[in-house]
Amino acid sequence: MPAEDTNTRAWQIYGQRQLARAYAPPIPDQLGWTPWEGIGPGAEVLGDIAGRRVLDIGSGAGHHAVHLVQAHGARVTGIELFPTQHERAVSAHADVDGVELVQADVTEYLARAEPFDAAYAIGTLAFIDPHRSLSALRDGLRPGAPLILSLLHTDLHGRGPSTDVAPREQMILLRDDPPLPTQMWVC
Repeated sequence: MPAEDTNTRAWQIYGQRQLARAYAPPIPDQLGWTPWEGIGPGAEVLGDIAGRRVLDIGSGAGHHAVHLVQAHGARVTGIELFPTQHERAVSAHADVDGVELVQADVTEYLARAEPFDAAYAIGTLAFIDPHRSLSALRDGLRPGAPLILSLLHTDLHGRGPSTDVAPREQMILLRDDPPLPTQMWVC
């Protein structure tokens, strides 16, 4: 099965599990780039985003987008490929002014969208083939616009980045559920 098809299946299952639990992550007080509280910078790495168009790549449940709108005055488009993840975001945040929630492939969306003033991805970009995503992001941002990425630098087995631009198996670990295999580009 192609890598991105494997990821679609895994994130659909993940989203279904979270929908069944009716779980919506809380809106954070600070933008977090890691699973660990207080590690890494906050939203300041995006620059002055008040009133600016910001793209949240792989927005999941939408809580980071809402934070940037409410705490920093940004206008955020959360783009999510997976319908169950998008459904989670819409069910919790569809009425938030300044947040647009889109269910689409980021590369296809950027081909027709007005360029963004900033973009970020928190742990999500590694699930998309970089041969597709990076050129789309280059073309989908205004010149000089920041692109801030939080990426896995080691996997669950302690393996670091690869010299090959190729996906390798990783697992989504969930409490009380079997792991979900994915394919990530860890390069």
